[in-house]
Amino acid sequence: MAQYKLSDLERLSGIRCDTIRIWEKRYGLLKPLRTNTNRKWYTDDDLKKIINISILHKSGVKISKIASMPAKALEIKASEVAAGATGNDIITDSLVRAMSEFNEADVNTILLKSIVSRGFEKTISSVVFPFLRRVGLMWHTGSADVSFEHFISGIIRRKLMSAYDSLSPLKSPAGKKILMFLPENEYHDLSLLFYSYIVRSRGHEVLYLGQSTPLSAVDTALKSWNPDFIITGALSGISAGDYEEFVTDLKRVFPSGSILFAGSLADFVHNEKTAGIHPIVSEKDLFRLIK
Repeated sequence: MAQYKLSDLERLSGIRCDTIRIWEKRYGLLKPLRTNTNRKWYTDDDLKKIINISILHKSGVKISKIASMPAKALEIKASEVAAGATGNDIITDSLVRAMSEFNEADVNTILLKSIVSRGFEKTISSVVFPFLRRVGLMWHTGSADVSFEHFISGIIRRKLMSAYDSLSPLKSPAGKKILMFLPENEYHDLSLLFYSYIVRSRGHEVLYLGQSTPLSAVDTALKSWNPDFIITGALSGISAGDYEEFVTDLKRVFPSGSILFAGSLADFVHNEKTAGIHPIVSEKDLFRLIK
């Protein structure tokens, strides 16, 4: 059984620690346990309960009414609200709820409804990525097991790859040739997969080399395929070497083309004045630079 601190519940539910304390004292919503040193800690059931409370509260249900609900009624009502959620905050809470139960069916249902109402691209950019940032924060602070991140990332990856494969192979007359890859020892490819989808959906041609690609393989592809652009990135670091060395080496093998850097590499090259090196932090940057 996992043990959560109050700050973990805040990160997971989006409800401030002070508010949770007040609700505990006034309504007895949670009954934390105590360590030998008298520190409060919470269980998996407490986590699920506070996420359910967050879903209902953000949907407009008064906390006094939530507090009067039996545990099973609270769970059923939160599930109903989650199934019909339209606001980004409630959808995020609903995804956290489904993830914490490893409930793939609920994750798929939530995403499908968002795709129907928002469209695929908006769902990924305004729902999925903010949710993944929250999951990443949860994992880095120890609020969630790494298995949660792998579970949810696998579902999102499959959806991105399926959407990419469903695109027409027709190339626009004004389309560019774009090579995409991640540096060696970098495996977080969801953003790059999304960029490959939106680039290809606009009629550009994509050569996707994928995760942890050696620079020698990139060099071979460059000589054979002759792209107009390279898009690469890193989530938080490159184990194979430092940023400056990576950027310099990549520019050496692709001296005349434009290289677009995403993620933490975008932060690194933000003030870079070398011709052909550009940071991208959003789809808007991507479209502007390719156009």
